[in-house]
Amino acid sequence: MNKITQLFNIKYPIIQGGMIWNSGYKLASAVSNSGGLGLIGAGSMYPEVLREHIQKCKKATDKPFGVNIPMLYPNLEEIINIVVEEGVKIVFTSAGNPKTWTSFLKEKGITVVHVVSSSLFALKAQEAGVDAIVAEGFEAGGHNGRDETTTLTLIPMVKEKIQIPIIAAGGIATGRGMLATMILGADGVQVGSRFAASIESSAHNNFKETIVRVKEGGTQLTLKELAPVRLVKNKFYQDVQNLYENCPSKEELIQLLGRARAKKGMFEGDLDEGELEIGQIAGLIHEILPVEQIIEQMMTEFDVAAKEKAKFEF
Repeated sequence: MNKITQLFNIKYPIIQGGMIWNSGYKLASAVSNSGGLGLIGAGSMYPEVLREHIQKCKKATDKPFGVNIPMLYPNLEEIINIVVEEGVKIVFTSAGNPKTWTSFLKEKGITVVHVVSSSLFALKAQEAGVDAIVAEGFEAGGHNGRDETTTLTLIPMVKEKIQIPIIAAGGIATGRGMLATMILGADGVQVGSRFAASIESSAHNNFKETIVRVKEGGTQLTLKELAPVRLVKNKFYQDVQNLYENCPSKEELIQLLGRARAKKGMFEGDLDEGELEIGQIAGLIHEILPVEQIIEQMMTEFDVAAKEKAKFEF
């Protein structure tokens, strides 16, 4: 049995990314009902909104699901307590030190996974006692590692260093991509951009339509001085690049960024002034589909690719 399907008690080793403004209970429950592991993205939710989404998710699926918690969250302790109170059994943590909450969560019987962008941080997460790690290459959308290590090189380097299961992320939207990362040493995959462009995603339809229009080279990693983030090259992105021409201070970048840019773009559908976070793989996403169909297509393509691989003879 696959390590990831066994760890989470799911049918397929496909994890949905806990993406802010995309990952409400409708997306999480649809992924879980289709055989993967759905995640509610706590990063864009006030504590009581998260509680509501957890409760609705429990009604929408009898399958396992989890919550993704960015550890930079200002109400972190309150969020953690809500997750425990509501009986969530799986937590993915990111953007912070895994030592802070891992032992507390595990004492409560919760399976803990931490997202990393390097083998160094993967080792630290393993030392902190997590059950698995997500190794995310810089192809991924949204906030990202500073080193620009690609998924192709990151997965085998992490595999060389750690013993716990590895979930590959960054640039995976197809069954072939899934097979490739598993050949490199991953036990499963985390998929973000492909699920952002699903019927059940909570993102604004303007953003979903933008995802399917993005071509190769249509995104860029920027704002490294604050927190590296991969964005669609829209007006806001161009405003950032124009500011860079004047060698801006960190304060000037913060002022331009302002507040709620991601909400404005992905949730409210402002395609000019909003922050549109999506991965490089968007160039391979051509239509908005139901989650069930996305997973079926991935698994069919995975099986076909695996059979083709078996034919290679040298």
